[in-house]
Amino acid sequence: MDTVRPESAPVKKSKLARTFHKVINLRAATKIASNNGICKLKPNTKATKEEYDIEKMEDLKAKNKAIMEALLAKLFAGITSIKAAYAELQMAQHPYNNEAIQVADQAVVDELKSISEMKRSFLKKELDLSPQVTLMLAEIQEQQGLMKTYEITIKKLESEAQRKGLAISELKSELEELVSTNRSSEYKLKSSGPLSIFDSLRLSKLTPTHFAQFQQQTVRSIRSFVRLMIKEMESASWDVDTAIKFIEPEAEFTKQSHRCFAFESFVSKTMLEGFNNPNFGLPFSPTHETHHHFFDQFINLKAANPKSFLSQNHNASFCKFTRAKYLQLVHAKMECSLFGNLNQRKLIISGEVPDSPFFEAFAEMSMRVWLLHCLAFSYGQQVSVFQVNKNRRFSEVYMESVTVNDSDNEFSVSFTVVPGFIIGKTVFQSLVYPSPVDNLRRINNLT
Repeated sequence: MDTVRPESAPVKKSKLARTFHKVINLRAATKIASNNGICKLKPNTKATKEEYDIEKMEDLKAKNKAIMEALLAKLFAGITSIKAAYAELQMAQHPYNNEAIQVADQAVVDELKSISEMKRSFLKKELDLSPQVTLMLAEIQEQQGLMKTYEITIKKLESEAQRKGLAISELKSELEELVSTNRSSEYKLKSSGPLSIFDSLRLSKLTPTHFAQFQQQTVRSIRSFVRLMIKEMESASWDVDTAIKFIEPEAEFTKQSHRCFAFESFVSKTMLEGFNNPNFGLPFSPTHETHHHFFDQFINLKAANPKSFLSQNHNASFCKFTRAKYLQLVHAKMECSLFGNLNQRKLIISGEVPDSPFFEAFAEMSMRVWLLHCLAFSYGQQVSVFQVNKNRRFSEVYMESVTVNDSDNEFSVSFTVVPGFIIGKTVFQSLVYPSPVDNLRRINNLT
């Protein structure tokens, strides 16, 4: 079978190649004198005088045309060189380079002088040039000018890219700072509550309602910190579902947004561990304080700024409590994964206060938990904390659901979100995450 081969496409000649071709044609058409390239034609003995004159005229026209082409090529090459020198002059001004400016300025002046001299020679008809040589030199000069212009353009683009890269880095830093500030502000707005009701509180007027109100504020503070912690986990590309399975392996959530209750359970249980002890589990802390002491501490600390207080009172009980709870709640591997280092941990161990939105949010939550403990022991009665066992039938006496249940189905406890409190004989409900009671479990409970 014969195969059909496509015809080869004509190769496009470069400008330099076309110049070489033009020079070759000029050399073939004319003979160049050794001095100034003036053409001399040898008369053909067989031709008549009239034919000789015509041939001489045509040759003279061709020579003049070649000279004009060479002259224009030299002019355009000079203009290209001026453009390149001017571009180099602009480049040398930002940043300022005096030596480069003088070199570029002199190059512009030299080219202008050359063009002016060429104009003078043309007007006086004193052009003395070889078209072939002039064409080649003009082409070389123009290519050099273009190369220099391209180099300057590349440098400008690289400089612009570097400048924009620095601007992007600065904007990223500003964005990170704004995000951190917004997170901190968001936490403060969500965790702050109407604490003004405790401004005029007296120990003799203390009722269980005050504890219930502050308990709600504390839960709100814990919840806000948990949201911030989840955001940090997502920013660090954590597998949130795997972390939830580690906290509550058997929990099933009816909504995706309910997953935060598993982290809230982990944080609240950790922060409230040792709550039933007057010293809140702190080693070497005195345990003989009266309920007056706890109430005074509540009143004095409720308006304090946690971060400022931690910075100024390294040996205070609240500061020891905050350091201990941070090291217990935020594991070293967790901190390294979230922030890429253990700088906050090192500062806390040394008694310093990290300057980060994450620790600021933690300190706010820690202050609320500490004040809740002080308020609980201000009643002068026994304090205890309780959790509801899994699969326990839901009871409104001891429990409050963290979700709204509109159905009439029975519910059991999937897990405790926030433990409940008992002060004397008063019960303060625990927060639980409910799950529907299936028919099989209901039959087992009846039997």
